[in-house]
Amino acid sequence: MDQGVVKTYDPVTGVGVVVRDTDRSEIFLRPGSLRGSVFRTLRQGQRIVFEFEEEDGQEFITRLGLGQEGY
Repeated sequence: MDQGVVKTYDPVTGVGVVVRDTDRSEIFLRPGSLRGSVFRTLRQGQRIVFEFEEEDGQEFITRLGLGQEGY
């Protein structure tokens, strides 16, 4: 489980970017990433916890939740 801050999020497309706390790398949110989570939308600067997977050399968030509360 990693933590980070929402850099961008487009509620129309469901695409966004999260900056990971540990190394400041950017991880992408795909359309549909919020499905099954507590979120309906995200806002810039919002802190989240997440799990991710790597595909074709890029990291994508697969599951996310609120701060220290987890999923």
